[in-house]
Amino acid sequence: MKIVIRSLLKGLAIILPLVITIEVIRWFLITIESRLAPVLELVLRPEWYIPGMATLAFLSICTLVGFSARWQSADWLWQMPGRILMKIPGTKQIYGMLQDIMEVMSGKNFADESVVLVKLPQSDVELIGIVTKKSGIKDDRMSSLLEEEQLAVFLPMAYNVGGYTVIVPKSCTKNIDMKPAEALQLVISGGLGSSNIPDKN
Repeated sequence: MKIVIRSLLKGLAIILPLVITIEVIRWFLITIESRLAPVLELVLRPEWYIPGMATLAFLSICTLVGFSARWQSADWLWQMPGRILMKIPGTKQIYGMLQDIMEVMSGKNFADESVVLVKLPQSDVELIGIVTKKSGIKDDRMSSLLEEEQLAVFLPMAYNVGGYTVIVPKSCTKNIDMKPAEALQLVISGGLGSSNIPDKN
């Protein structure tokens, strides 16, 4: 009986992530096709439309928006809808949360050499964190709270998009050779993932 249960759990561990990933991708593609296909059919002749063109159009639009955002004026324009949503009660929380999740998961605003080990006081325990702010940054609220020898470090949580931001002395941190995206993946998976992280010793 134990062998059957173990085999079932092992099979679920293999199949469920695959099924869920496929379903999420399928939902994403179907949503794009159902929303953009009618628009493309208005521009093109219906007989010219080929399934999948809406997805390609969506990816092309995202690429163009990202490319044009390199210029300050265009970036300001693309950020305008978000600024409006951030001023509307209710949508502010939803949009802000989704934006924060995307930025954290993508490692946005994290410097490449900002991954550190944070040593807990009076303990041999160390936590993997990402330095988000240093002192001395002009017109930055978080930076203004820091003394010269302090750092603001984000400590991600396993199997969660949240975490804690702690202010610690530089002496309690040790830089490690790891990219922020790798650190996030490693910590969020609880170290159970199969990512190839370089040995630091």
